[in-house]
Amino acid sequence: MTGEELVYLLQSEGITKEVVTPVIDSSKKYVYGIAGIARLFGCSMPTANRIKQSGKIDRAITQIGRKIIVDSDLALELAGRKTGGRK
Repeated sequence: MTGEELVYLLQSEGITKEVVTPVIDSSKKYVYGIAGIARLFGCSMPTANRIKQSGKIDRAITQIGRKIIVDSDLALELAGRKTGGRK
């Protein structure tokens, strides 16, 4: 059976192809590692390490082993550099 024949049979039986698009939350921005924290805050790597160790941005950090993932918006809000829409 050729591809054309298969398509014809599927269309004649009313079976159509559904396109599934994954939903991606594009509002979340992440940075990775101490270098990512340094870029986010515009500081040196030792200062970024001190920021991480201080515990101020702990709620924004997910760490699995050595991999560090930081929600940048939440980290900036926790550090007081970005207003979270509060009045």
